[in-house]
Amino acid sequence: MNLKDRITLFSSLGEQINLDSEIYFGDDFNDARIKNPWFTKSNIDIAISSIKECLSFDNIHSLLSNYDIPSIDAKRVLVIMAGNIPLVGFSDLFCVLITGNRLVVKFSSKDDVLIRFLLDKIIEIDSRISNYIEIVEDLVKSDFDAVIATGSDSSSKYFNYYFDSYKKIIRKNRRSIAVLDGAETDHELELLSDDIFMYFGLGCRSVSKLFLPPKYDFDKLFNAFYRYKDVINHLKYSNNYNYNKTIYLMNNENIFDNGFVLLKEDVSIQSSISTLFYEFYNDRKALDSYIESNNSLFQCIVSRDNVQFGQSQFPKINDYADKIDTINFLINL
Repeated sequence: MNLKDRITLFSSLGEQINLDSEIYFGDDFNDARIKNPWFTKSNIDIAISSIKECLSFDNIHSLLSNYDIPSIDAKRVLVIMAGNIPLVGFSDLFCVLITGNRLVVKFSSKDDVLIRFLLDKIIEIDSRISNYIEIVEDLVKSDFDAVIATGSDSSSKYFNYYFDSYKKIIRKNRRSIAVLDGAETDHELELLSDDIFMYFGLGCRSVSKLFLPPKYDFDKLFNAFYRYKDVINHLKYSNNYNYNKTIYLMNNENIFDNGFVLLKEDVSIQSSISTLFYEFYNDRKALDSYIESNNSLFQCIVSRDNVQFGQSQFPKINDYADKIDTINFLINL
């Protein structure tokens, strides 16, 4: 398959995707939700909508126009996928196949149903792509030339050691933050609630920490967050909320609580599910300097000057994870 064939393949997939995930995935939809209770219909719909947007012919063509993609001797690229949010591994799948390399994929046990479904759809569109896809379970018995692996900070250490001799991209656990100046409109704060609560805060693009000016009015935040009040009806989320609240109260921690999210002042960046950390700043230039010097920790910085409010969970086709250009890596293997 040449590059034109591959572009046609993925743009055709984008055209065929139905935005109602329950209809599109059929029986696989329920199987995915049973296997991973965090995969609600609304979150799957959001993920599939984002993929459909990225796979428009214009977006694919615009992305690839930035590269000189040669007719390469295809390399076997092992992709170890994460499963924290629905279809999170699709971007790597796309990058490997669109560059003409061979995909050797190890699914996450938390998200193997939906991603398998999309692979089957790709093969239905053009069966030749099946020659470029291999699904593996045992890494020891697998043959590959390069590795893309996504996991936690602890698993990244293992991956770096295990794949020491390979060309690789090893992703760690990044988080996202938001910087407010106090002048945000009610609408902007409502959009911020998407950055915080979408996917239950499980994604690396989910805002887990707020930087606030002194004497910030928390009522404005809680009013904006109210549109997500029903998140507490999700069993796993509510279990986390009740557990964290109990721990904080037992330790006499000062928290703000609106009944479905806990706000806690903390210098840490990564908060637990159902908890949002915040920290006050007095000097914006000093804060910007801190963020710049610790840029490797952050996936997204949401503010009026960076990622716009409400957009962190909607990455563009060229918003590569950990800000590592995946396609450039793949065409230079």
